[in-house]
Amino acid sequence: MSAPPRLHPNVRPHPSLPRHAGVAARGSASPGLLRTSAVLLMLGIFLLDTFTTLEGAVAVLYVVAVLLVAGTQRRGDILMAASGAVLLTVVAYADSHGLEHVGSQTVRAFVSLSAIGIAALLALQNQSAVRTLSAQATLLDVSHDMIFVRDIGGGITFWNATAESVYGWSQAQALGRNADDLLGTRYPDHREHIEQSLLATGRWEGVLEQVTRHGHTLVLDSRWVLQRDDKGRATGVLETHTDITERKAAYAALVRSERRFRRMFDESRIGVLQQDWSAVRAELDARGLCDADALAVHLLEHPELVGQMRRIARIDEVNPAFAAMFGAGDPMSAPASVQDVIGDADRTFAAALLAFARGDAFHEGETEIVRRDGARAPVLFTITFPSAEDSDASVLVFVVDNTERQRTQDALLLAQTELAHASRVSTLGELTASIAHEVNQPLMSVVTYGEAGMRWLRRDPPDLHEVDTAITRIVSEGRRAGEIVARIRAFLGKAPARHGALDIAATVEDAARLVQHELVRGNVELHLELEPQLPVVRGDRIQLQQVLVNLMMNASQAMSGQAGHRRLVVSVGCTDETRIEISVADTGAGIASEHLECLFDPFFTTRPQGMGMGLAICRTIAEAHGGRLTVESEPGHGATFRLSLSTTPTDLAA
Repeated sequence: MSAPPRLHPNVRPHPSLPRHAGVAARGSASPGLLRTSAVLLMLGIFLLDTFTTLEGAVAVLYVVAVLLVAGTQRRGDILMAASGAVLLTVVAYADSHGLEHVGSQTVRAFVSLSAIGIAALLALQNQSAVRTLSAQATLLDVSHDMIFVRDIGGGITFWNATAESVYGWSQAQALGRNADDLLGTRYPDHREHIEQSLLATGRWEGVLEQVTRHGHTLVLDSRWVLQRDDKGRATGVLETHTDITERKAAYAALVRSERRFRRMFDESRIGVLQQDWSAVRAELDARGLCDADALAVHLLEHPELVGQMRRIARIDEVNPAFAAMFGAGDPMSAPASVQDVIGDADRTFAAALLAFARGDAFHEGETEIVRRDGARAPVLFTITFPSAEDSDASVLVFVVDNTERQRTQDALLLAQTELAHASRVSTLGELTASIAHEVNQPLMSVVTYGEAGMRWLRRDPPDLHEVDTAITRIVSEGRRAGEIVARIRAFLGKAPARHGALDIAATVEDAARLVQHELVRGNVELHLELEPQLPVVRGDRIQLQQVLVNLMMNASQAMSGQAGHRRLVVSVGCTDETRIEISVADTGAGIASEHLECLFDPFFTTRPQGMGMGLAICRTIAEAHGGRLTVESEPGHGATFRLSLSTTPTDLAA
């Protein structure tokens, strides 16, 4: 906001202040003409004073020449004219009376010289005053503010260039018009009250509205200064107006934005926390840990820093939704720091610190908050960070209560477990002959070795060495039968999934043993191709066995009834450093192209007696292990199912 120009202390602006310097009426003639006229006038006065017998102070007429040449607005012209007039006066006096004569003529000559000197001095002072006024008028004219002068009645007497440009009326159109009528001024208070304040204090400031020639309403920051004459009477008002229309619109938009944000903050069903991380930023800077890599190394060596940062990350405000989630009831009684919300057991704040040090715009995660009553609630959160250049270290955290979602997910996982169990029971129903064969073999061996042991005992003398051997073999076959039963019971079990380190080769071999007899019955030749020294896979052994058994049984059934060679190849190998792929390939008739896209859909089956759930469950299990189950098939050339699993230790959901 620019202040109105200050006027020279010895000069009062006239209500009809000229627009530009040198616009005085007498200055309308050219300087050359004024100089010529002054020279001719002075020459005539000299001749009149020298060669006539007129009595009187003729030389006083030189004052006219000095005033005439003052119109050039040049100090040098005034001084030369005054000096010339003095010289001509002295020459004329000396020629007419002599330098030694003293009398009334001498007094008249002295009066003439005094008049010339006084006229020159006044002309110089007037010139200085005019220049000051002109400079002030120029300042008013080039100001970026709209400035005009009006008399006490409201009539406009001065109108600067900015007023012309902004309001749309030229100086000629504005001069003499009533300012309020011309501009349609709307005041914040009664006009009479404003005038009373102006007369009482000599100035007034406020915000008002005026309308341009084109009908645009402007919001103006207005300053008025009262002008008085030498007797203290009010003669006019200097008004300076600064256009704040855009500023006020921007402020109004800011207010609307703040209200909108406040409404979203207060009425959102999502918990919102406004946190101040300025102390966190200052601590990281003080430790020289602005770089995320350096911070990660430091946290490994000094894990206690995470707790310290949680304590200095201050919570400024929370919305009602989070207050209810936290159990505070009133947002004003919300927790004071992040430490009060997540506690020492949290493992996500370190990752948030690293994201903050990297300059990430946001960070997402899942954790638990510790409610005021000590209970824990699972939540999903998103943290939005300010940029590094932003001096405001305000951090917004959006929190969603995940309790109901977690319960739903647990119920869904339980249903999936039940469905997978039902599928395993159904699969074992198809493997009844194979199970009976596997159990029967060790039992028959037990009977055989038992009978042999009895015979060795009946000998005279008994052969105790052979008896010991028979009993050892009976124990071995009994354990083998127990392992078979245990494996089948585990396969049928309803225990929750337990993810651990698995030898994938052993898992494949166990699955192959379960279906071995069924494959022999179907004249299917099984080939296992296992790479040596396969990396460890994290997963649930029973669930992965279920997938493999289902795929091998499907392959056997796909080749049943065909006259050609029936071959099933199960291969296991690494596709890269982080993944293992298990492929199950058969030589059956293949899968029709129209069935490939819906093959894994629930209840889709191509067998009349099929449930259509086997492959859907297999894909769900694969995805729960962070893997993929895909199929490739060319009709007439068999099908290949590929199960891809990660070898990296990750937290997997059952």
